[in-house]
Amino acid sequence: MHKHDMLIVGAGLAGLRAAFEGITAGLSVAVITKVHPLRSHSCAAQGGVNAAINKQDNWEDHAYDTVKGSDYLGDQDSIDIMCKEAPQAVLDLDDMGCPFSREDDGSIAQRAFGGASFPRTAYAADRTGHAMLHTLWEQSIKNGVQVFDEYHLLEITVDKKSGRASGAIAVNIATGKIEQFASKSILIATGGYGRLFHSNTNAMINTGDGIALAMKAGAPAADLEFVQFHPTGLKSSGILISEGVRGEGAYLIGKDGKRFMQKYAPNKLELASRDVVSRSEMMEIMNGNGEDGAIFLDVRHLGKELILERLPQIRQLSIDFEGVDPIDAPIPVKPTCHYTMGGIRTDKLGMSNYLPGLFAAGEAACVSVHGSNRLGANSLLEGIVFGKITGKEMVRYMTEEGKAQPATDTSDLANVQRDVANLKARKKEGGVRAHDIREKLTKDLDMYCNVFREEKTLLKARKSVEKAKSDFEKVYVDDKADEFNTDLLTTIELGNLIILAEGTVESAIARKESRGAHTREEYPDRDDENWMKHSIASWNHNKNGIELDYEEVRTTGNPKYAPAVRSY
Repeated sequence: MHKHDMLIVGAGLAGLRAAFEGITAGLSVAVITKVHPLRSHSCAAQGGVNAAINKQDNWEDHAYDTVKGSDYLGDQDSIDIMCKEAPQAVLDLDDMGCPFSREDDGSIAQRAFGGASFPRTAYAADRTGHAMLHTLWEQSIKNGVQVFDEYHLLEITVDKKSGRASGAIAVNIATGKIEQFASKSILIATGGYGRLFHSNTNAMINTGDGIALAMKAGAPAADLEFVQFHPTGLKSSGILISEGVRGEGAYLIGKDGKRFMQKYAPNKLELASRDVVSRSEMMEIMNGNGEDGAIFLDVRHLGKELILERLPQIRQLSIDFEGVDPIDAPIPVKPTCHYTMGGIRTDKLGMSNYLPGLFAAGEAACVSVHGSNRLGANSLLEGIVFGKITGKEMVRYMTEEGKAQPATDTSDLANVQRDVANLKARKKEGGVRAHDIREKLTKDLDMYCNVFREEKTLLKARKSVEKAKSDFEKVYVDDKADEFNTDLLTTIELGNLIILAEGTVESAIARKESRGAHTREEYPDRDDENWMKHSIASWNHNKNGIELDYEEVRTTGNPKYAPAVRSY
């Protein structure tokens, strides 16, 4: 039994930023993560982080852009907090030594990003997440945060008497030993669930474990139907080509060699919001102006010198994975699953309203600053702002109403140990391999729950989820060992993905409108009267399935935020 004041699951930007708040407040802080912190998915973020740090910019404009970008589904109190705190959050990282790119006068360099009214995206070449994550990791080491890396989350525990989150159970990947963690508060910062789709920009670790297990513990998720498809994933692999490339002036062209965004977003063109650009690309592909299911990103006119200075990683990715040097030829790209707006439903400071003592931050949370569509470069921002704010709120909670240590029950540990042993004991005969279930499910979601949706395809997605649930009852693992049993772990991850698949599909079927990243072809318009509300997906253990409810969007009364026609 490990005992700590503050337990953080996930070691990306949100998790490490929260850990900094806890450890500098003098608390005992533990971070558990299924990979080494420097392999967290925050490391993969390329383009930048938004903040109104230029004197000609202001946080109110940033907030308006974010409300509009969310298609008016974002919670306005959370958005105001994020945008108001953004400049200091970025300057905090700068003070810690984050190597941001610089202008000639020494100020932090900023570039244009989609859906923004000002070029407010601070960056470190095209490796911004990498630079920020390393900076926070250094602070964690410096301040003595205890990190349990290569520990895989298996369960969030709850004090049965008080109904309060009491910690977690995780398996030490290196040994196979299942261990229990007791804490006064727990933060889920495990990222999103982009691996639910076969074509995606996400690391293999993004299987939504924290979200699914929070749901099973009694903390529902919100807005699972809103899945962002990034306009520029590499055609063959789905690997991300940063929006920063378009921020530097790259064009989207069809197979005819001509730009097409003027037809869809005449003002913002390639820098319209991501949902608009992804739909525009799909229209071109469906109308025959694509090639092999892709269109093209052209950077040749930017020149070799700028590409090598500001976009070195995207050039190497294009060469390595598509055999194309963007200095000489356009890059074949297509919309691919990138980010999940849904997550554990929280209040504006990151605490679950349903499970006391449980907090969430970053992509694992639905605070909700993104609503139905996230603006590019607001994700790194959400991680550092709400990592900081939620970390402070956890410290406050543990000194006030959460001061007492909740009870932990060793029977929870015994039950998890039994479940894992039973899974490993299943026979191959009559069983199904996890890989086969996952391959079919993720490809079906690519096909039936993509950029454009309609009821007949969503019902096919529902059947695929039902089949996956049924097959998972017969799943078996070939590897019976304890040490580094990735066969076992990917099977457990699949169980979490299936829960999120059901939540995504059921929420998408129920939402009969088009808003942000959710486009229903038979309901082409946004319906503010009936659908300006969050979908709340709870896990019903008795029914072994998802139940839906709804919450109103939190508004502030700011007249600037009144819903309007969203155009770029």
